[in-house]
Amino acid sequence: MIIKSEVAKAISDLMIDCGGKLDESVSMVRDNCSPEEFKMYRTAIGKVMGEILLEVLNPLYKLHPDIKPTEMK
Repeated sequence: MIIKSEVAKAISDLMIDCGGKLDESVSMVRDNCSPEEFKMYRTAIGKVMGEILLEVLNPLYKLHPDIKPTEMK
């Protein structure tokens, strides 16, 4: 994974921002699409967010525990 702490922190920040945007997209679909579309979309986004957490953020925080946001501790 990423060794440089400043790069790891920047990646963490970007991934958290990305998660927020993905959450916004789920709300948009909930408010503007059918319940069936919402359910399928929410499931797909949940998988994407899970991958970000498991494959990017958790390895970063294991190597750089000091950059882990307090709300994730």
